[in-house]
Amino acid sequence: MADIIIIGGGLAGSEAAWQAAKAGLKVDLYEMRPQKSTGAHSTSFLGELVCSNSLGSALVDRASGLLKEELRLLGSLLLSVAEECALPAGGALAVDREMFAQTITEKIESHPNIRVIREEYPTIPSRPAIIASGPLTSPTLSKAIQELTGTEHLFFFDAIAPIVRAETINMEKAFRASRYQRGVIEEGDYINCPFTREEYEQFIEALLNSERIPLREFEEEIKHGVRAGAHEYFEGCLPIEVLAARGKEALAFGPMRPIGLRDPHTGKRPYAVVQLRQDNLAGTLYNLVGFQTNLTFPEQRRVFRMIPGLENAEFVRYGQMHRNTFIASPALLLPTLQFRKRSDLFFAGQITGVEGYMGNIATGLLAGINAARLLKGETPVSLPETTMLGALCHYVTHASLKDFQPMKANFGILPALPDPAPGKSQRALQYVERALNNLRKWAEKNYIPLEDRENK
Repeated sequence: MADIIIIGGGLAGSEAAWQAAKAGLKVDLYEMRPQKSTGAHSTSFLGELVCSNSLGSALVDRASGLLKEELRLLGSLLLSVAEECALPAGGALAVDREMFAQTITEKIESHPNIRVIREEYPTIPSRPAIIASGPLTSPTLSKAIQELTGTEHLFFFDAIAPIVRAETINMEKAFRASRYQRGVIEEGDYINCPFTREEYEQFIEALLNSERIPLREFEEEIKHGVRAGAHEYFEGCLPIEVLAARGKEALAFGPMRPIGLRDPHTGKRPYAVVQLRQDNLAGTLYNLVGFQTNLTFPEQRRVFRMIPGLENAEFVRYGQMHRNTFIASPALLLPTLQFRKRSDLFFAGQITGVEGYMGNIATGLLAGINAARLLKGETPVSLPETTMLGALCHYVTHASLKDFQPMKANFGILPALPDPAPGKSQRALQYVERALNNLRKWAEKNYIPLEDRENK
């Protein structure tokens, strides 16, 4: 019999399984795919990325970069794999999504302490377990969690962006460049589709009047005072048409802002721009950055081909919406990610209310470490709130339920600096220095080894 059951083979579940197995536990990792699909996944690989292929900034003076550095020190498997599968993306860490997921699967399945079981686990285990079933938790398990918690889930909608074939992008109109030429490789890591003001206004008009996929009636219900309807999407992942409805210039000052770019065809800064990021190692696929959408597939073809350079674009994946589920963690979890009413039950990943790939990986890592500590007779730990992982776990377990929403890594959730520097970049470095110093002290105090492997 395994020492622990982990439900969900996504980012959090895979990282948790690895950490628990590395600590000597025998792990049964349940993943219902391919026996049962989610509607958003397309493969049976563990750790499949269903939205963007970017894991956020790799720069240590950015919040996501700081979280990566913490995970690097703590020995994260998935971060190591991501660095092995990295693609050119300026200052960001983007991966070939298929290579990333396939490599994770191979490493997890070959670990002698991990048994991967390809079937749904529909109930709450009665023995030590980590629930990392993700935002697309099956209805059966969702009901079991609801019965366990005594509360309803919170819902929000997430969206994924389209992917096009690189060879169908018109490079006579588009151009390669990174903003401000940061992290530039040769001509630039991104393909940019520039708009004149007239082209932008025509695009916005078409976008606002396009047909959308209707949301199901049950997805319009109010859960915990949060309406899961068309105007209650997660703020960090708004569909492009919802953002456009806030004002005709919203996109020009949002995901389509042209700052830091100049069109080499004209020598001028575009009025607006759509950036495309490489999606696979071969460079044959590119995704539309920030273009999550709920438009019907025919409308996506019609409207997105109005983007200069994409007139004849071939879409290999259309954007789509899916319902993401997360629990009321402030009422249910401790900062150690233990369920308050049962110490041997942990939750990890997006179901806890953390947002972003790295947040999912990070909470999986902590849950795996703590499950192993608990079962070895040691006390589970929570990280200092001055670290990014500690701050994320503190937020999801202490936020007000009234307005609890998923949270990504950001410097705003860290405790204030006692003597902040005047400049934003200088303050960021202060946050980083404090976080890493405190992480090292915390690790030494709790006898947790750190890995000082080189930052790739």
